[in-house]
Amino acid sequence: MPSIDFHTHTSASNDSLTSPERLIAAACRRRLDRVVVTDHNTITGALIAFDLAPDLVIVGEEIMTTRGEILAAYVTEEIPLGFSPQETIRHLRSQGAFISVSHPFDDWRKGAWKLEDLLEIAPLVDAIEIFNARCLAPAANKKALEFAQKYKLPGTAGSDAHAAFELGATRLELPQFSGPDELREVIRAGEVQGHLSPFWVHLVSRYAHQRKKVV
Repeated sequence: MPSIDFHTHTSASNDSLTSPERLIAAACRRRLDRVVVTDHNTITGALIAFDLAPDLVIVGEEIMTTRGEILAAYVTEEIPLGFSPQETIRHLRSQGAFISVSHPFDDWRKGAWKLEDLLEIAPLVDAIEIFNARCLAPAANKKALEFAQKYKLPGTAGSDAHAAFELGATRLELPQFSGPDELREVIRAGEVQGHLSPFWVHLVSRYAHQRKKVV
């Protein structure tokens, strides 16, 4: 079955740790069939990567709402941060995007969700991220899986790579699909493959963030 990393990041900068060129090269080395590029509150880097490898890259976005982060695939129009979850979902639905929720119970992240807020949007989303390779505590992924099972939601999984070498640490094996509607049809057949990334990958991305600020 095709192998997809549902949560990756890139940068428009050619000298970054996860430039579009490095991202694509890493995906090919790891024999990934698709990668969803989900940069924070922008689709600029994802569009560059898509232009370079349209058969590999799916344009996505990780969007900070007023309650937590939403993870979307097949985004055609950038959604700014700061909307309510419901407003963000409305904008994504209007463009036919596939809507998931990023690492909902990872309390080490700014984008984690409170249970009552997540329950409000559960009927409105297509899936929940049930395995994120960058979660520091395995319990966060376990709790996300249990939530998805309880509320009968399918799961997504991804590396959350902020450097190209992280790509494919976690992936989702899925039947063949094309476009968001077919993804919604096959997502329940997804099988998570992979493992948690080592804790030090967070230091790498912090270094990259600081370097970007200096440059």
